[in-house]
Amino acid sequence: MRRRDFIASTTGAAAAVPIGKQRRSVGMSDVARVTVGINELVEADDRQGGHSNLATAALAGRAEVLQLQQRNATERVRRALYALAAEYTTIAAWSCIDLRDLDAAQRHLHESTTFAGLSQDPPTVMRVWVNMAMLAYQRKNWPEQLAAAQAAEASTAARRDAFFGSMGRMRVALAHAFLEDGRAAQRSLDAAQNTLRKAGDEERPRWTAFYGAAELNHLAAIILNHNGRSAQAEAMAHRALAMIPSDFRRNRALATCQLALAQLHQGEPEQATETAASVFAIMDGAPLPGRMRTLIGDFHRDLFRLAPSTTYARDWADRTREEWSRA
Repeated sequence: MRRRDFIASTTGAAAAVPIGKQRRSVGMSDVARVTVGINELVEADDRQGGHSNLATAALAGRAEVLQLQQRNATERVRRALYALAAEYTTIAAWSCIDLRDLDAAQRHLHESTTFAGLSQDPPTVMRVWVNMAMLAYQRKNWPEQLAAAQAAEASTAARRDAFFGSMGRMRVALAHAFLEDGRAAQRSLDAAQNTLRKAGDEERPRWTAFYGAAELNHLAAIILNHNGRSAQAEAMAHRALAMIPSDFRRNRALATCQLALAQLHQGEPEQATETAASVFAIMDGAPLPGRMRTLIGDFHRDLFRLAPSTTYARDWADRTREEWSRA
């Protein structure tokens, strides 16, 4: 797989040449070469979600970038290298968030914050704040989630580009929802939708490919499910699934979990169980990231609260035990 090749190439590069002998200046061609590794890791995350090999590869990529920083470089190149170091570290952090290794994610995000600040690159800084908000969401630290989301919303990238503005407003909407401020959540959700419509087709970093109308609808389904508006959540989840590309398996599976929860909470447990079971087919045998396992666990508890003695619930329990054993 490309990921394995990348791990081998990065670790080999780090060991092959002592730092003291690396005197050649670093240029933008070196930046372009190392960026390829980032794009490959992002594509691997889209397919499978966060996993330990991905985090390991990201940290190996960061090690190579920091080694390049030891050479002579112009200010432009040095800032680009710091941006790459932040990107690689944020990928490692995101993998840990997806795995629900939240302490490791926190450490990596603190490191990426430093690198992003040194890079002075607005999209990179934006990405760190978004991941900070995601980590706080996983920790159920709603005030910190709101603070990080508001920092993303106020960032230079969000002010300059409606695409990033929408992304920041969407994170703010999620934070307000879990702080039980439904009106503020709806205002921010509406603002995120309206702002996204103004975004142009500009070239942006590869990591931003996950965000658009499909992901906005998926996040809206999370908000609506949380607020008890299950019928609207189901509609949003269907909209998301109609638009999420098949290559984004993890995101399709997460949106499918939201659809199953919406159906279950509308009193359709058998249909919801069929929907939830399709998550395993979407992931195509890949181990489920911890974040997804948590969602499925939420579905499992609600299913056995509502329909504990049904044949489909027992079949579901057997299926989940089988899938859990893959991890």
